[in-house]
Amino acid sequence: MGIDTDGIDEAVLGLLWLTLHDERRAWKGHDWDVLNRLYKQGMIYDPVNKAKSVVLTDEGLARAEGLFRTLFSKPNQDAG
Repeated sequence: MGIDTDGIDEAVLGLLWLTLHDERRAWKGHDWDVLNRLYKQGMIYDPVNKAKSVVLTDEGLARAEGLFRTLFSKPNQDAG
């Protein structure tokens, strides 16, 4: 079985949006290989530091929100 790293990267980026704090920081409790790929894609700033969070770039912030909404939200259902 091959692993879809693009799909994993998208899921993690979407999950980073879920844990946002201080406007663009997210907890970096995800796989280091994924975080490094997101850094190389320009979605986050360099994750290699002592901070427990990563900082999303402008592009990463917008993409993370879009992915979160696409991957993890349910359609609105009218009551009644």
